[in-house]
Amino acid sequence: MERSGPEGTVRRPLRQGEPPGAVTVESADFPWLHGRFAPEPAFEPVGTRFEAVQATRAAEIDDESFGERFDAAYAPIAEELTFLSPASAPVAEFLLHIDGAGAWFRWSG
Repeated sequence: MERSGPEGTVRRPLRQGEPPGAVTVESADFPWLHGRFAPEPAFEPVGTRFEAVQATRAAEIDDESFGERFDAAYAPIAEELTFLSPASAPVAEFLLHIDGAGAWFRWSG
C-alpha cells in the first residue's frame, strides 16, 4: 500500500551521532508535522533545553522581547542537534518542539 502523506513515518534528530528519541508522525498541518515522541537515553542531556523552550512559549506575552527570549532558549537545541530530511540528509533549518510525549516540527532543505 502506498503512503499518501508523512503520517506513520518516524523521524529521528541526531545529537553527536545518536538519536535522542524518535517522532512518529501522526498528522500534518503545513508546514508543521505533529506526532508522538519516544525518548531514548541520549535525550537526557537535551531534555531540559526543550523544557526551557516550552516554558518560554508558555510565558509568551505580547511584547517585542518574546522573539529574542525564544531564540535564546532554542539556540542550544539548534547547535546540538542535527535534523535529517526523509532522504537522510541534514537539513538547513528546523524547529523541533518536544513537550512530554508530544512533538511537532518543521524543516527546510
